[in-house]
Amino acid sequence: MILDQASEAAAIEVKDAQLNWRQIVRKYQTPSLGKSLWQVTNTGVPYTALWVAMYFTMSISWPLTLALGVLAGLFLIRIFIIFHDCGHGSYFASKRANNAVGFISGLLTLTPYHHWKWQHAVHHGSSGNLDQRGIGDVWTMTVKEYQASSIWVRLHYRFTRNPIVLFVLIPLALFFVYQRFSYKKASKRNRRDVYLMNISILIYGIAMSVIFGFWNFLLLQSVVTGVSGSLGVWLFYVQHQFEDTYWRSGEEWNYTDCAMQGSSFYKLPAVMNWFSGNIGYHHIHHLSSRIPNYHLRACHEAESFFQQVPELTLRKSLKSLSLRLWDEERQKLIGYP
Repeated sequence: MILDQASEAAAIEVKDAQLNWRQIVRKYQTPSLGKSLWQVTNTGVPYTALWVAMYFTMSISWPLTLALGVLAGLFLIRIFIIFHDCGHGSYFASKRANNAVGFISGLLTLTPYHHWKWQHAVHHGSSGNLDQRGIGDVWTMTVKEYQASSIWVRLHYRFTRNPIVLFVLIPLALFFVYQRFSYKKASKRNRRDVYLMNISILIYGIAMSVIFGFWNFLLLQSVVTGVSGSLGVWLFYVQHQFEDTYWRSGEEWNYTDCAMQGSSFYKLPAVMNWFSGNIGYHHIHHLSSRIPNYHLRACHEAESFFQQVPELTLRKSLKSLSLRLWDEERQKLIGYP
């Protein structure tokens, strides 16, 4: 009897939190100027120092240079998280500050700020919606779509979902090539943003080539971007591509359910939480993209409702590599039939 009453009380508490989650997250949406500036400092300064160290170790030890490149890649992921938060308008209270820091971090990550900001906003508004796939997401087919497709579409799909292609080749192509072009549905402003970023990257590349030499710069930038790109794509991929994720169509799609069921809680080691800007608390981020990265954990721990989400560990997340298609009947992501 006592256990039944306790269970009922817990269920009511979770239901109340579900109804009031917007009110709950509101107090975590206010950015801290001190925390934001400190994060910019403890990320930007080491990243710059690592670039200099990589250059001077090239003549001493290539393994050491590559090791420093991997570390610089981890810092570049953290820079991308700063870029990401600026795009959501959550990093600073000032829109001008968000745009300025967002553009600079976009330059370092080779990503056009306003164009990406628009694409990512579409992702947040359509994630898990089968009727609105195609912008800012990973190409995911249903079982029926796959079975009804031609052999060429199937081969193309299998090729792009191959782990080596998806996590090694595509990240390099994404940041060096794909981001140099605007999406066909982009507005004129976002198209101009891509052109402006391309010109800025050209100037940045010339300046870095003068300092380090063209081939040295190209090689080191490829290593750093390759590391950050591969790990970044993996983080984005695994947070939506897990077995019990959420996909619905039409009126069945629900924003709250999608955030809580279709975005994982990626339980990472503390050091990776730091480098990834707490993006493992992805369900909180999808509930409210206005929460800066340094408040995500506190929000997650504030209410039991936020903890009723799919939890992934590093070991469990590896299963995502074998998941390819959404089975609408079983409501699960599965491998190829």
